[in-house]
Amino acid sequence: MSQYFSKITGWGMYVPENVLTNHDLEKMMDTNDEWIVSRTGIRERRIISEGETTVSMSVEASRRALEKAGLNAEDLDLIILASSTPDYLVPPASSIIQDQLGAQCAAMTLVAGCSGFVYGLNTAAQFIQTGAYEHVLIIGAETISAGIDWEDRGTAILFGDGAGAVIISRTTQPGGLLSMKMGSDGAGWDALIVPALGTKNYPSHENIENNEHKLKMKGRPVFKFATRVMSDVAVDVVTAAGLTMDDVDVLIPHQANQRIIDLALRRLNFPAEKTIVNLDRYGNTSAASVPLAMVEALEDGRIKDNDKVVMIAFGAGLTYAAAVWQFQPMEVSPEDEAILVTNWPVDNAFQRKLQEMRTAAFRMKVQARTKASEASMAIMLPLYSFRKGLKKRGKNGKNDDPEALEDKQSD
Repeated sequence: MSQYFSKITGWGMYVPENVLTNHDLEKMMDTNDEWIVSRTGIRERRIISEGETTVSMSVEASRRALEKAGLNAEDLDLIILASSTPDYLVPPASSIIQDQLGAQCAAMTLVAGCSGFVYGLNTAAQFIQTGAYEHVLIIGAETISAGIDWEDRGTAILFGDGAGAVIISRTTQPGGLLSMKMGSDGAGWDALIVPALGTKNYPSHENIENNEHKLKMKGRPVFKFATRVMSDVAVDVVTAAGLTMDDVDVLIPHQANQRIIDLALRRLNFPAEKTIVNLDRYGNTSAASVPLAMVEALEDGRIKDNDKVVMIAFGAGLTYAAAVWQFQPMEVSPEDEAILVTNWPVDNAFQRKLQEMRTAAFRMKVQARTKASEASMAIMLPLYSFRKGLKKRGKNGKNDDPEALEDKQSD
């Protein structure tokens, strides 16, 4: 029986032409470019224009992925859409995408917040590796601007719209998904929420007047969850692949906040130059975040043949997901297909034990850096709070200064 592997054979992306900069936001609310950049790293984001939707962006990104893979829509066996902002609650947007592409296959929508695309990629790989399907299209797409309260500075500055898509195909060429981890901390379910857009609380005149049909976020719980999950899950998924961060060629983190990414890199001792970051141009695009970064990295050559790439995402739920993916060469020569016999029992046991020692040492180093970072934050937080209190009292208790605003955003 043949052993099957998953291979990314096509990719594409679509972002709206409409650019909303920090300077544009300055005209809409009490904020400024310097403050937004220093706290988030975001300089601009893309916002849909009239006629653009989650479905339309997904279709365009998918067509580009199909063209790159040299496939027709009829070749697809499954479409997975990861999105929290579909065109309709019913019917599923994935079925509309399937129809507009002209595909004749299964289609489903996966809702896991910003983690959705990595959830979808991990799910699709199982269908491929069992031999059930040959080609699967995975899309991460969001129209978050439709659910933004443009008077809420805590969310309006963070999010943008866009879509990214990849096709994974069945192959006997080793590589693809090396390890994965998915999880949920449901105790934080209300940290990111649209209160009045579901069967428990349908939109009404009252809750629309109160903007309860718009996205609400508790910044501090999300920040704390994200900073913990980013490093912890990276360690888990990398060690599960039998690797250390030294073996990783590229890291693609969820593009939520530059401060979250920087903290994770320090704890992992991973170089910034090997990390894909584009949130300065797109903001937080939720489930579209990781595929947009991946597609750009593939297009500009930052991801090369045989590179081991770690993808990590976290989001509403609170969910998290990670994967280690080895990118097989697009063009395969007969020499590449040759299988070398290196798994002699003695050698295999020795290599396995050596790798276990490497990963154990790697995990201990990350845990030590994390504890040191948390201790430093514990010392600095009281000083920061005291300084902020002095500033507030000096301004007669006003709560609209930038320091007070930080409590409302993704700190």
